Amino acid sequence: MIRVKSTLAALGAVSLLGVSGMAQAGATLDAVQKKGFVQCGISDGLPGFSFADAKGNYQGLDVDVCRAVAAAVFGDANKVKYSPLTAKERFTALQSGEVDMLSRNTTWTSSRDAAMGLNFTGVTYYDGQGFLVNKELGVKSAKELDGATVCIQAGTTTELNLSDYFRANNLKYTPITYDTSDESAKSLESGRCDVLTSDQSQLYAQRIKLANPDEYVVLPEVISKEPLGPAVRQGDEEWFDIVRWSLFAMLNAEELGITSANVEEKAKSTKNPDVARLLGVEGEYGKDLKLPKDWAVQIVKQVGNYGEIFDRNVGAGSELKIERGLNALWNNGGVQYAPPVR
Repeated sequence: MIRVKSTLAALGAVSLLGVSGMAQAGATLDAVQKKGFVQCGISDGLPGFSFADAKGNYQGLDVDVCRAVAAAVFGDANKVKYSPLTAKERFTALQSGEVDMLSRNTTWTSSRDAAMGLNFTGVTYYDGQGFLVNKELGVKSAKELDGATVCIQAGTTTELNLSDYFRANNLKYTPITYDTSDESAKSLESGRCDVLTSDQSQLYAQRIKLANPDEYVVLPEVISKEPLGPAVRQGDEEWFDIVRWSLFAMLNAEELGITSANVEEKAKSTKNPDVARLLGVEGEYGKDLKLPKDWAVQIVKQVGNYGEIFDRNVGAGSELKIERGLNALWNNGGVQYAPPVR
């Protein structure tokens, strides 16, 4: 019920925008440049994706996507202001204009893409829903969860996926719904529920926040497809292209061996035409996006290529230690792939 209300609230925001929202098509970049920063909607605290450190500085994979857009537009990755949003708040915040973009571990679905006035610009993380349990429960598989009490975060695709999975496997369960991921994790830790279900990436992030993370295990089953990525409002193709190609620039940079450490050198001297086009040495591809010639250089220099932001936030260089898996590049066993700059 909460998820449905959230959807209706977001749809209501679309209807409120009405004709005036469409009249502003193409104006987001102008508004962003005028105020001098990108207002980015992020999660309300998810290690590896978007969370504030002890000094209040935001870090994470989703945060770095926001920073990449700022680097492209302003030449300064720090020109971002963040709006932490719950799952229920996120769509209304985007549609109402409270944020310029949403980069908040959000699943790309048909209804969100077509019926809620959103446009997803790409996939930053290929994920799938799983289950986190205390080892004391003694289960090795999700199919052993018949009769379990399950903690769920409201306003997500998780609820429907859970219902579908348990019904398909003739299992019964009792759901307990919470507004935030922290509330649901604390409920698991206190023993109020037997299992916490969410995207696997979120389960790994929540586990490291528990008092005794080693006492919990993520079960092997992945029960859904959860392509997570940034979203913008429909009706502004100019801004859509900028957010999309900021991600694509990081993916192409990794594929071409361009890193934050060598990007300036490669921009000065390269014989590879793909590198030359991406870094603005050849062509007017930045101009096509209404961006400076060195837009991609600034992204990679200040934020990194996709492999770098994955590693430091959720991969081997992070506490989460998540393997690249599907998020490896297409030529290295994964499905991450970006169109070329040409």
